Amino acid sequence: MANLRNLKKEIDYRLEEVVFDCDMAMCFQPSKEQEIFAVMQEAVAVRNSLFAKAMNPAEPHNASLVRKHYAALRAEMIAAFDALFDKLSKINGEK
Repeated sequence: MANLRNLKKEIDYRLEEVVFDCDMAMCFQPSKEQEIFAVMQEAVAVRNSLFAKAMNPAEPHNASLVRKHYAALRAEMIAAFDALFDKLSKINGEK
């Protein structure tokens, strides 16, 4: 990770991708609007949680622990947004 600003931009970018995919899913499947909207709300909650963790590392004065914190945060971000994409795919796959 280069810096905190890039991490926050990546979190926002992934949120935008989830929201865009949810918006497209709502256009093609208006009958599932409530389930898709729930995924959108969950994505925003994940974003807020990740931002809170990014802004508050456990030991801000220990560079080694800060790097480990941000590496774990990046892995958590990827897993959380992948889970949201999977959830959206399952909703779209249902008939």
